[in-house]
Parts: sequence; C-alpha cells; structure tokens
Amino acid sequence: MRRLVISICLCLGLLLGCGESKRANDPATATENQEERPSITIGLIPERNIFIQLDRYEPLADYLSKRIGADIKLKVLTRYGNIIDNFVSAGLDGAFFGSFSYTLAHVKLNLEPIARPENADGISTYYGLIMVRKDGGIKTIKDMKGKTFAFVDRATTAGYLLPLAYFKANGIDDYEKFLGETYFAGTHEAAIYDLLNKKADICAAKNTVFTRLAARDKRLTTELVLLTRSPDVPENGLAIRSDFDGVIKEELKKTLLNMDKNPEGINVLKRFGAKKFIETTNKDYDSVYKYVNEIGLDLATYNYRNE
Repeated sequence: MRRLVISICLCLGLLLGCGESKRANDPATATENQEERPSITIGLIPERNIFIQLDRYEPLADYLSKRIGADIKLKVLTRYGNIIDNFVSAGLDGAFFGSFSYTLAHVKLNLEPIARPENADGISTYYGLIMVRKDGGIKTIKDMKGKTFAFVDRATTAGYLLPLAYFKANGIDDYEKFLGETYFAGTHEAAIYDLLNKKADICAAKNTVFTRLAARDKRLTTELVLLTRSPDVPENGLAIRSDFDGVIKEELKKTLLNMDKNPEGINVLKRFGAKKFIETTNKDYDSVYKYVNEIGLDLATYNYRNE
C-alpha cells in the first residue's frame, strides 16, 4: 500500500511539474509576464533619414531598457511638427527635441527636459547655418532676391528661426515676396544636399549635421560657403511628460547621466556620437526664448505646420 501511495505522489508531482513547465513556456503566459513591465515611448525628430536615426538611437534605447525597469520604444516621426501634433495621439511619453521644437512642446504640452548629449569636445550646443554655393553668385542678402531657399521645417531653430531673424535684421518682413521660391526640405541633410545639387540656391541647416556629412563628402566644404550663423542653442535633448511616473523618470535621468561611468555605456555613447549626457533644465533654453521674442513669435499660437 505504501508503495502505491508513493507511486501516486510521484506521478502527481510529475504531472504538476509538467503543467508548470508548459505554463512557463506558453506564449500567452510569456506575453502576460512581458506586459507587466512598463514601457516608455520616445519620439525622434527627423534630423536625418529614418534608418540613420534608428541606427543611432536603438543601442541607446536597448541600454536604457536593461537598466531602468521599463522598455524604451522608439517612434521616428516624419517631420518636426509631428512631435507636437501627434504627441498625445501617438502615445508618446517623451521625445528627443531640437531646441525650438522643445520650447513649443514645453508651452503646448508641458514637457520637462532631463538630459542632453555632450560631444567629445565637451560641447552640448549647436548653431544654425545659412549657406549658398560658391558658384551661385550670392554674397549678400540683396543677391537672394528671386532665388530659391530650402528651409528644413517651421519647428526648427537652425532650419527656420535663423532665416526669419536674418531677414528681419536686414529689413525684409515678407521673405516669400522677396524670394523667388521657398520650400521645406524636411531634414537638415536634405536641405544641405538640395543646395549642393542645385535644387536650391540657399539653405538653412544645423552645423552638427553639416559637419557629419562633410566628414564623408568633401564637396560640402569645397562647394558651399557660409553666409551667417545663429547663436548657440542646446543640442537635441530628451524631454518627458511632466505627469509621467516620477520613479521611472528619475531612474531614466540617473542612468543617462551615469552612462560615461559604465564600460558598456561608454561604447553606446561612442555609437551615439557623444561623450556623456548632462543634466538639462528649461533655463538652458533661455537663448531660444530670447530668439523667439526678438522675432516676435507667440509660442502658444505659433503655426508650426508646413502648409
């Protein structure tokens, strides 16, 4: 009888063990467990094409996901203004914003900046450029009359605010009447190459994109020339919803700020093109707010759509 009881207990144990094993390997259970882990959806502005953007940001997202107790999901948007338009509808929790798009998001969406990258030279800012071709015959603003200007997007500092300020400083209130044609290229890279390839006579873009492109395409430095530049403004930084989970937000910030102290983090930073991340606050954007005020824009009502 005792042997029979032992045999029955052993069989029951095996059956229960198999059941637990099947449950552990069951896709539905795995999905259920995975869904218990919170996620953060981060938007990316289209500074460069989508493949280059993802190649740059995905290692960073993977690194953060392993350390903050939440999964980072990336969403590359088709244009700068989409960050504002689609922040709620796309379910974004934060985004890497350019300086002007951040100020718009801060006013319209109540977002808070937490960190931005610093490059190998210790620089965490960029500036805008207005450029022409050396063979284009444009040396002053008067030479621009009737020409084609490639902007980037209405929600960019380098790609739109700088030209607005430049025209205003030179007494031109309606640049569309002054110029022959204007259009929005969508990315800084596209604006630069439209100028290089003679689709446009003038372009505006950010210096960091120009520098990266010029490192592999010497035509940019031999065929293009700078007319003017903007003041320095903060490099693209990460801003998060003010009402987002405070614990996860603080962990995210702490992890970013300490990446340069971790061997794996250092490798990810190199791929990202940064030395480290530094703490960032709304006050760091004072130069952008000053720029906006000088031009006379109202951020609350500003139309950033590229009609």
